[in-house]
Amino acid sequence: MSGESNLSELLAAMAPEMQAERYVFARADELPSAIEPTAMVREEEGITLVLPQEIADRHVLEYDHVAAMITLRVHSSLDAVGLTAAVTSRLARAGMSCNVLAGYYHDHLFVPAERGHEAVELLTSVGQERLGG
Repeated sequence: MSGESNLSELLAAMAPEMQAERYVFARADELPSAIEPTAMVREEEGITLVLPQEIADRHVLEYDHVAAMITLRVHSSLDAVGLTAAVTSRLARAGMSCNVLAGYYHDHLFVPAERGHEAVELLTSVGQERLGG
């Protein structure tokens, strides 16, 4: 199953859902053995771990941004064009930062924790506009 690639269909069916936990992008020199991050990126300067804030705090990991994780429930194709631009531009117009993580099945947006519910409302309105509602 390769996922949806039609932008109108993606926007109409994205069904944004905010996860219960608060997430952070933590910095580490190496992957702590007791941690299974939601995502990990290796860079020249070190490792970035995306994980629930509670786990980062428990392991005393360094971070400076706390985010709400919003999952777009539509199964989007990794070849789809325009979905990231459409959702991030809507959030940008509201003055909201957004970091995007693409998984095989879904896209995940990380917005400031205190604005998570607002982001879900904004994203839901994008889908409703596409449906003519």
